[in-house]
Amino acid sequence: MARFKPDLKEGEVTPEALYLRRREFLALGAAGAASMLLPGCAKADPQPTGATLQVARRVEKAGGEAPTPWSAVTSYNNFYELGTEKSDPAQNAGTLRPRPWTVSIEGEVKRPRRVAIDDLLRAFPLEERIYRMRCVEAWSMVIPWVGFPLADLVRQAEPTSRAKYVAFQTLLDPEQLPGQRRHVLEWPYVEALRIDEAVHPLALLAVGLYGRVLPGQNGAPVRLVVPWKYGFKGAKSIVAIRFQEERPRTTWNLEAPSEYGFYANVNPEVDHPRWSQARERRIGEFTRRRTLPFNGYADEVASLYAGMDLRKEF
Repeated sequence: MARFKPDLKEGEVTPEALYLRRREFLALGAAGAASMLLPGCAKADPQPTGATLQVARRVEKAGGEAPTPWSAVTSYNNFYELGTEKSDPAQNAGTLRPRPWTVSIEGEVKRPRRVAIDDLLRAFPLEERIYRMRCVEAWSMVIPWVGFPLADLVRQAEPTSRAKYVAFQTLLDPEQLPGQRRHVLEWPYVEALRIDEAVHPLALLAVGLYGRVLPGQNGAPVRLVVPWKYGFKGAKSIVAIRFQEERPRTTWNLEAPSEYGFYANVNPEVDHPRWSQARERRIGEFTRRRTLPFNGYADEVASLYAGMDLRKEF
């Protein structure tokens, strides 16, 4: 019997993770999609819940825009460890246990250690930072994060001269993160920054939002926030921070390198293979707005990439 020979080459097959997101792509293409307009009335928005965090100072870095309502920030999420649909993380976050929790500081540092999350919170004063956040699927939010500068932790770790990158690893535990029971991505989730990106004043380790502790669906108890990059850089539920000389193999860059570059800098001139990145829709708005280079933070971060071709090294 003749052996079946497929017409497609292996490299032309849509990655499983992207196929599983097909409903999301269809929803994003519908101009009046309800998921892009929630919530419809600010008065009906539920109030933030969870324990209150003590904030030392507040920094407005979103051009005076009003923050996206709590209900949208906590119900419309990308967190594949809790499910691939936007509503899955909020529905499944009850399985995540943010205490007890430790974070390992390891690799090319003079002070490697494991630190309990509460000790980490006591070590650094918390700030509220209101940031614009941009997702590669062409939607965006304005979020009042609570956290501390990543640079503070980097300096405390005392990287050696060999440390060129910082990698962030998410918890690997299918009991707590049921999305890991499916081979949607290679688990555990890993993202990374160059050292100079990590110590930039905008880079944040977030432990809360709206002045309250971080909900599970948003990456409790600690996650990465890098506002000039696409959202997939924001590793959630971090258990390890590793300093290393070689560039880390990051999850989405491995899954679909032609769509998710290592740098992930917001560049309106580099389209996703299936949609334009030139415009975006802010959650809660009907019309699209022009996408800003580096998500509007070009004046502060463009110098990090001087001499690079950000159409190729996107």
